[in-house]
Amino acid sequence: MDKKILKKHFRRLAPRPTALIPKGRLKEEIRCVLFDIYGTLFISASGDISVARQDSPTLKKIGQLLTEYGIRKSPRSLLNEFHCAIEAVHGDLREQGTDFPEVDIERIWMQVIQSDDMERVRQFAAEFELIVNPVYPMPNLKPMLSALRQRSRLMGIISNAQFYTPCLFNWFLNADPQDLGFDRELLYYSYRFKVAKPSPRLFEMAAESLKEKGIHPSSVLYTGNDMLNDIYPAKLIGFKTALFAGDKRSLRLRTDDSRCKNLEADLVITDLGQLLAYV
Repeated sequence: MDKKILKKHFRRLAPRPTALIPKGRLKEEIRCVLFDIYGTLFISASGDISVARQDSPTLKKIGQLLTEYGIRKSPRSLLNEFHCAIEAVHGDLREQGTDFPEVDIERIWMQVIQSDDMERVRQFAAEFELIVNPVYPMPNLKPMLSALRQRSRLMGIISNAQFYTPCLFNWFLNADPQDLGFDRELLYYSYRFKVAKPSPRLFEMAAESLKEKGIHPSSVLYTGNDMLNDIYPAKLIGFKTALFAGDKRSLRLRTDDSRCKNLEADLVITDLGQLLAYV
């Protein structure tokens, strides 16, 4: 993907404060820290991945993108086909027994824009995502990762994601996830496994991998912004949990969901740098 082309969609974002205050404590020593990405490590203007809004400014930008790629569809028609294609795949995967299915967005866009030119499809998909869901690093992201690496803490990712998600680190921090200290064996992106959070499956896989490294779930801290998608499945596996409440756009308390009604994270943090007091 051409970073120069993508840069036209980059814009600085700042987190919006929430009413929550930092709290909590941990008894166990933390040997590994796992993270969500959207709304946790990166500010997400829509609060999540691939939430395609149909407001006028977004539709106008999508229309410009379609013109640039020579795609003869209206923005609304494109969005309708996009969502229908996703729902069709979700339906097939549910019939196969997947509780929370995930798509491979490359295949979706190949179908929608009717192209088998993978480079073109990937570039279009990345530009589309940056239009509908602008992102920007959370404050203190890079210093926090650097400090954890210096303290020899294992780091990993469990996130709903697509092929362009790992690229965020390179686009904004000029480094691949592994160069920033993430263990390549602890990178669980939903699109690779066709299952999304809040399914516990990705967390189970991470726990199995960590067990092979001699790390018990109680020594693992998972950090995310969503009580259902992040805190709930992490606690099911036995991980310690930190709710990231640093941006109003992406904070998901899910108080109307029975699974989260009496659920509490071990920690609440409002800035990534606060993790360093516990790890």
